[in-house]
Amino acid sequence: MISKYSLDFLSNLQANNNRPWFEEHKNDYLRTKKELEVLIKKVETNLNKVDNIEFSKLYRIYRDVRFSKNKLPYKDYLGGYYRRFGHDRRGTYTFDISPNGASVVGGGFFGPNTDDLLRIRKEFEMDGSYIDKITTEKAFVDSFGSLKGISLKTAPRGFDKNHPNIKWLRMKQFLAFRNFTDDEVTHKDFADQMTETFITLRPFLDYMTDILTTDMNGVSIL
Repeated sequence: MISKYSLDFLSNLQANNNRPWFEEHKNDYLRTKKELEVLIKKVETNLNKVDNIEFSKLYRIYRDVRFSKNKLPYKDYLGGYYRRFGHDRRGTYTFDISPNGASVVGGGFFGPNTDDLLRIRKEFEMDGSYIDKITTEKAFVDSFGSLKGISLKTAPRGFDKNHPNIKWLRMKQFLAFRNFTDDEVTHKDFADQMTETFITLRPFLDYMTDILTTDMNGVSIL
């Protein structure tokens, strides 16, 4: 579904990230974009058999450089995400397609708001056994290795720096990604591999949803 042609386009874009080159190769971009659109819809169909997806979206290739020190006009990868439907399905499935073995599939919680982050930390402060269990399951480890994301260097305000669950309390993001080689990305079953990866991630998303939709007594707030 994703061809070597598309990976070659992205590789060439990395070496020629400027407007004149991009305009000269606009048709190559449109062909690559079309392949991604077909992929994202195929995986959405697959996911809707086991989850409930509100919509999927392909990220724009054009970078917003207004407030960035990096003035390169284009992203050198293409990706997208799937939004789960309803307040009782939190977390995001996402993917990036990039050459040279840099493609990733996974997702999680990229920027919990202040209230959500506090609720997550309070849960982990009270009991870290569930997050420990989910992230040490063989399927999770085989796919993602470990849960990753930006963390504080010390304990967040109001939490004990010597708490046994301090590694969870320090986290500000909760992300899990699986890397794919170029050969895997261009294989005919890549859409199925993406789907299986998202399914492996779902127990983590569902657990975090349970946290964010209940109070500290486990009573629903929906």
